[in-house]
Amino acid sequence: MCGRYYVDDDTAEEIEKVIRLVDAKVNGKLPVMEHIHKGDVRPSEIAPVLLKKGNILTLCNERWGFPGKVGKTLVINARSETVNEKPMFSDSVAHRRIAIPAAGFYEWNKDKKKYTFQRKDKPLLWMAGFYNRFGEEDRFVILTTGANVSMEPVHDRMPLILEEDELIPWIMEDGSCGKILKKTPCQLNRSTEYEQLNLPF
Repeated sequence: MCGRYYVDDDTAEEIEKVIRLVDAKVNGKLPVMEHIHKGDVRPSEIAPVLLKKGNILTLCNERWGFPGKVGKTLVINARSETVNEKPMFSDSVAHRRIAIPAAGFYEWNKDKKKYTFQRKDKPLLWMAGFYNRFGEEDRFVILTTGANVSMEPVHDRMPLILEEDELIPWIMEDGSCGKILKKTPCQLNRSTEYEQLNLPF
């Protein structure tokens, strides 16, 4: 599961660097980028996503969460294992895939203890997702998959994390979608605000 993540000042700079490098491989043009919202991102809030418009990669701000049924909460996540079988998701994941940049994300264990997860090797991670149009705005959902070793002690689900060399295939190439949906994400650093100390007696 993924219920909150964050984008900070350093991450915003890294987003621009990566997008410029990735987009140069597509068409040699600079990507179109809207203002990058920073801080914690919660369901129903606006956040930057990388998507395809025509043959151009574009960084746009979209709202997190598909509207649920009447009286229900937002739909913010979709399981990668079954996303193609769900009428609410299947067309979007087939034609409107995106990558959601973040410095890291938060998860809570069964005791309500909050953990922060970040990449070990880079200051920026990309979560796989997709979007659809609702009324006058685009809304997105983050894909999740089974937890890897770094996530298992806290939760049994985690975001489907993309490598930089998977951004173009995921967003631009329909044929790569199935393989990426089945991947195991990279190992992550796990930290918490409160670390228990072992004091000598």
